[in-house]
Amino acid sequence: MVTRILIADDQEGIRSAFRLILDAQPDMTVVAEAADGRTAIDTAKAIRPDVVLADIRMPGADGIEVTRALAGTGIRVVIVTTFGLDEYVHAALGNGADGFILKRSGPTLLIEAIRAAMNGDMLISPQLTVRLLRERGLPREMPNVVLTEREDEIVAMVAYGQTNAEIAAELFLSPGTVKNHIASIQRKTGARNRVAIAAWAWATGRAEP
Repeated sequence: MVTRILIADDQEGIRSAFRLILDAQPDMTVVAEAADGRTAIDTAKAIRPDVVLADIRMPGADGIEVTRALAGTGIRVVIVTTFGLDEYVHAALGNGADGFILKRSGPTLLIEAIRAAMNGDMLISPQLTVRLLRERGLPREMPNVVLTEREDEIVAMVAYGQTNAEIAAELFLSPGTVKNHIASIQRKTGARNRVAIAAWAWATGRAEP
């Protein structure tokens, strides 16, 4: 199934860049663009895309309003923004956003966030995840999981928001090897994605402030 996407951002250059990235994916297609939040809401209700990528700060209606307006419609909303302020993150997630990522996180995370939303999961930029987890003060009393020394290293790096490419470069591994290690970590911990791995790492003390 091809995921139909609407891009809502007041910067034409951002919309064009996102379209180029997403249309290059075999399972995604951009079906519409909107330069303001009100147009995004009206267009989404008219053509019913699978996912709306919404910036936080837009004229007409901001990303939070877009999220609120589309809640319960079956249309997933992923916030993609330059601004990772706590109040934006909490407001977006509280109003039903299906993901929250920073524009500087790069194309890979953008694609992963859309796929996660389509799978009923939620992806948050690792930089924001670390901060949110610190705020929550997660308990450490969790089932013990035995990881290899290499897996322990990778868990900590995921918790601090490093990408597979960054981990591979730092540990002198291939990206494929890192991906295999992360898959093994997911199996052992029951984590569904790298955000859940980060949560587990902070909760068990494998990552420290």
